[in-house]
Amino acid sequence: MQTVTLNNGVQMPVLGFGVYQIPPEQTEQAVSDALAAGYRLLDTAAAYGNEVAVGRAVRSSGIPREELFITTKVWIQDAGEENTKRAFGTSLDNLGLDYLDLYLIHQPFGDVYGSWRAMEKLNRDGGVRAIGVSNFYPDRLVDLIDHNEITPAVDQIETHPFFQRTTDQELMRERGVQIESWGPFAEGRNNLFSHPVLSEIGAQHGKSVAQVVLRWLVQRQVVVIPKSVRADRMAENIDVFDFELSDDQLARIAALDTGSSVFFAHWDPAVVSRLGNARIHA
Repeated sequence: MQTVTLNNGVQMPVLGFGVYQIPPEQTEQAVSDALAAGYRLLDTAAAYGNEVAVGRAVRSSGIPREELFITTKVWIQDAGEENTKRAFGTSLDNLGLDYLDLYLIHQPFGDVYGSWRAMEKLNRDGGVRAIGVSNFYPDRLVDLIDHNEITPAVDQIETHPFFQRTTDQELMRERGVQIESWGPFAEGRNNLFSHPVLSEIGAQHGKSVAQVVLRWLVQRQVVVIPKSVRADRMAENIDVFDFELSDDQLARIAALDTGSSVFFAHWDPAVVSRLGNARIHA
C-alpha cells in the first residue's frame, strides 16, 4: 500500500476503508472483510455509532496494532476542551485501543478552539499520533492554523469528480495539510457510475468507474476512504495500483468539476444549525 507522509512524519496509507452509514450490526463483518482484503486504514467517528464494532473487528483480526492506521472523530456536541478529552476517552474505550493514529474535529462548528487545545495535548502526550480536522473550508482551516501551535495533519473533505477541490488542495499543500476525500463516489449522484467519460476511461484500462475515480484521487495524492459492505467491491476498490491515468484522461476528468458540493454547503445557516444541534448521546 502506498503511503503519504503527514506534517509530523507519520506515514498514512493513501487508500483506506470508511464505515460511514454502515449500521453497527453490519460493521464488524464489513471491517473484517476489509482487513482481509488488505486495507489497513480504517475511518470511523463517534457520530457513526459503530466504533465498538470496528474495535471488535480489529481485535479479532490478529493484525498487529502497529500495522493499522485508525481514525475517529469528535462530534460538535462534544466540542470544547474538557468535553473533547472525555469524548476521546470514550472513543478509545469503544474501540478497545490504547492510542489513535488520527483524531479529527468532525465539523467546523462549536468550540473548535477548545477541542484543538485538548487534541494538541493528546498529541503531545502520545494518545494520538496525529490530529486534524474534517469539513473545514480554507478560511476556517487557515484561521485554525494561524492561531494555534500544531497545524492539522489532515483535512478530510468532500472530494470527487464533480467537486474536485484542487484549489483547496493547493492551499493545504502550502500549509502542510494532507487532503483526504470523503464521498469519493458522490454517493452515485450525477449518474457517476454510468458517466460516459469515466466509463470510457475505465474501458481503456479494463477497470470499473469506481477504480478510475480512486486511481484519479491516488494520483492526486489525495487520501481516500471508500465504503462498501460487499467483499467483492472492497477487493475491487483496493485494486487500483496496477494502472495509471494519462494526462489526457486526467484532463477529461478535470473537466467534470462543477465547483460545488452535491450534498450540502457548510456555510448554509440551516445546515449549520441542523448539524450543530444534532445529538449523538444523552
